[in-house]
Amino acid sequence: MRHFRYLSQSERERLFLLPPEELFRTSHPNLLAVALGATLYAPANRPSLAKAVLKQTERGCISFVLCLEDSVADDDVAEAEANLLDALAELAAQPSGAVLPLLFIRCRTPEQLLNIGRRAGSTLDVLAGFVLPKFENETGQGLAFFEALRQLNHEAGRTEPTRKLPPLLAMPIIEDPVTTHLETRTAALHSALTVITTNRDLVLCIRVGATDMSGAFGLRRSRDLTIYDVNVVANVIGDVVNVFGRTGSSWVITGPVWEHFSNKERVLRPLLRVTPFSNVNEEALRQRLLLENLDGLIREIELDQANGLLGKTVIHPSHVPVVHSMSVVSHEEYLDATDIAAGLSGGVQASSYGNKMNEHKPHRSWAERTLLRARAFGVANHGISFAELLEASMK
Repeated sequence: MRHFRYLSQSERERLFLLPPEELFRTSHPNLLAVALGATLYAPANRPSLAKAVLKQTERGCISFVLCLEDSVADDDVAEAEANLLDALAELAAQPSGAVLPLLFIRCRTPEQLLNIGRRAGSTLDVLAGFVLPKFENETGQGLAFFEALRQLNHEAGRTEPTRKLPPLLAMPIIEDPVTTHLETRTAALHSALTVITTNRDLVLCIRVGATDMSGAFGLRRSRDLTIYDVNVVANVIGDVVNVFGRTGSSWVITGPVWEHFSNKERVLRPLLRVTPFSNVNEEALRQRLLLENLDGLIREIELDQANGLLGKTVIHPSHVPVVHSMSVVSHEEYLDATDIAAGLSGGVQASSYGNKMNEHKPHRSWAERTLLRARAFGVANHGISFAELLEASMK
């Protein structure tokens, strides 16, 4: 797997100072967590599920979640499980050398996780792990999920020293009411942190479930607003970052879902300035982004990154190139990060672009995370904007 692998060699050389690294399922989990990018969700009962996964992988999506939880009606679970197992078999039957994504299953319960894993048999080999919904450990649910996952890894031989595949990993989602409501939030988040840290070897990243958080208050944001405009939910996200995102922690926290499709009706003014889209081709791209309401997604990704979140849950293929283009490290960011990382003894200096202060000790954690993102998504050439990366990705 490699981000932007669909670009021609000449396009990559024009756009990138450093191209994205090739990624493998055996790559270090810290790198894979950063590289998830736009994680595309699909209901497990979707027809032609395997073909959809392969199609979107070819178009640049490298992480998928096949969902057996909220996206599937209670009466349709058995049918969705059968459809999912058929899709795993179809993906496992792909020719040697076929590019498969990082594939995860979102199960409802620890019992379903173990049951699905056992029924999958050898086709479990195409799986990278499981998403653990409504994660909390006040009731012992979190520990039960990890016990089930550890048991499945043992039965599948993915804990043996000679294993060919890494262990199946977990992506817990912080979204349960007990981790959302004010009076229980602090204790519940720290309880979740304890069980997640205890099972660190099985955790890829932490996900944020803003839809369930909003639902706890009977809210839903419009396409003209970001999740950070919904103050009560933004406060929960801030607390999640406070608990899981502190300097010294290796946890990657991913951005909440963007759940809107295109719609031409607008209430508020568009969020995209004209300047980055100044040439003829890119002005047409700007109009397309506005018509598809992707300017709201762009603004939310900026706020995700400002708040320490990387990547994003998405529900439509049109969201994928936006997330990935905005994940590329700019030339200016890269120079700042390398300067800061080189200042082992501390101190301060003007940035290479001469427009900000780089203080080596306070900015070191940011620099290390930025350089890891550079490995996953690449570094843009000097003068290459987000608009140019996106324009190349949406041709």
